[in-house]
Amino acid sequence: MRGLEGVSVQDIISAAGQRNSASLRYYFGNKLELARELVVDGARLIDEIRQARLDRLEAEDALTVRAVLGALTLPMLELADRTGQATYIRMIANLQLNDRAFLREALENKWNQGYQRCNDLLRELLPHVPSAIVDHRLSLVSIYGNAALAAWEASRDSGEAGRLWSPDYAIASLMDTFESILVSKPSEETQSLLGSTGRG
Repeated sequence: MRGLEGVSVQDIISAAGQRNSASLRYYFGNKLELARELVVDGARLIDEIRQARLDRLEAEDALTVRAVLGALTLPMLELADRTGQATYIRMIANLQLNDRAFLREALENKWNQGYQRCNDLLRELLPHVPSAIVDHRLSLVSIYGNAALAAWEASRDSGEAGRLWSPDYAIASLMDTFESILVSKPSEETQSLLGSTGRG
């Protein structure tokens, strides 16, 4: 993964599954503007689905860690069905690792409102875990989740699910790992190290 500095406009167009590179070059000109538009287009659709899921959960008084994780994760899996292209998660995972500042700037603290809302709800649902640990774990779930979902997306894009993604339980099992990361009781070692920093 090279980040934006190491890729060309054509690389971005190809990664986004676009065929009409001439028109994209005409409208966007440089790779930063093109990447920004691609990030926002996908983020807008994901946010719309997330917010609707969270609204439903709140209306039904069905907020649980697992349900909120579903609102956080499943809209990303549904994006390929809505757009017909299975490339977005890999682009985001790359940016998260290599150009985090650009990703934050592109989202403008606007197109990730559903993501932030999920995280706020998860913090409320995990009162038994110290807040500093919850925040750390949410970051880990985001990084690990994007990497895992990028692998799922790549398998879908290639048409070869393989042993990892072919079982019916694959996504449910992945969700189990997200949930386990968040809800598990911090070890005595983690608790003692947390105490030494003065944060709780």
